[in-house]
Amino acid sequence: MRTDMLTIGAFAKACRLSPKALRLYDELELLRPARVDADTGYRYYAVAQLEQARLVAWLRRLGMPLAGIRRVCALPPDAAAREIRAYWARVEAETAVRRDLATFLADHLSAPPRKDATMLELRYAAHSDRGRVRPANQDTAYAGPRLLAVADGYGTAGARAGSAAVTALKALDTAEPPAGSVLNLLEDAVQDATRAVADATGGEEAGTTLTALLWTGSRLALVHIGDSRAYLLRGGGLFRVTHDHTVVQAMLDEGPLTPEEAVSHPQRSLLLRALDGGGTPPVPDLRLHDALPGDRYLLCSDGLSGVVPDDRVRSLLCAAPDPDAAVRSLTDAANEAGGPDNVSCVVADVVEAGA
Repeated sequence: MRTDMLTIGAFAKACRLSPKALRLYDELELLRPARVDADTGYRYYAVAQLEQARLVAWLRRLGMPLAGIRRVCALPPDAAAREIRAYWARVEAETAVRRDLATFLADHLSAPPRKDATMLELRYAAHSDRGRVRPANQDTAYAGPRLLAVADGYGTAGARAGSAAVTALKALDTAEPPAGSVLNLLEDAVQDATRAVADATGGEEAGTTLTALLWTGSRLALVHIGDSRAYLLRGGGLFRVTHDHTVVQAMLDEGPLTPEEAVSHPQRSLLLRALDGGGTPPVPDLRLHDALPGDRYLLCSDGLSGVVPDDRVRSLLCAAPDPDAAVRSLTDAANEAGGPDNVSCVVADVVEAGA
């Protein structure tokens, strides 16, 4: 036998893959043997294949699907490295969502029931604008007594996708949600919105973000997918409630990208999660926020957050006497900054009932 060839057993030992795994990867065309004996069917591997075999083993340890491993192995080193980084950014983002959901569920189940004597309600306004560059408005903004929502559509049928997603949630605006079932309602609403987007887009390359708050009478329940945002203005301070589901945000979380670099990053709008009508709905962020009199909530598309700095948003929210004035001033600020995208804003004040 040639000295540069190894039996399947020797090759398996050298690359730390079992013979069973090597046979599977042969069948999947991930790692073909250099030679197969015509009489016995026995597999032989070249010593030069060890590096690729080890790469396959490492990628399997990362949990990368076989299709992803096949793609990485076919790329030159620099492109393969970028593909691995992008894959891990998606894993980190998905893990963060599951971690946040687990924390929220634990807090929700262990928190004692609230006994508020003060009755609260929302005062709200919504406004959506095409901006100064885009030929059409693909955003949808909605505000009602119980539901606040913003959707930012993209693709050839983006306007229909965003409108369908928000419409699917509007049923939640008609009646007070039963106690203890807000999470279930929002989870079901995401399922409904996914089907609605699929029906509205008809297989076209399109989708939408979705960020919404559902009023329960003393709390606001959040559902969030994509890079539209929710903010809370409380005591003069502006707090971002949502976490962007984007490649750039994942890179920020990991550390290789700075906030300054993120502003001009060419992939800053590349979403890790969105409602695109696919078979499996994305996992949304779900949270409950205790409401206090005087709180002011803002929901917006990235047509606002992408061009108007947070400190400017805070000052405009503080200065506006009511939600209607707030959404108008925020939209004007986005357009004054160039209006490169559609801009949608929903603002709601938490007030004592009857005030």
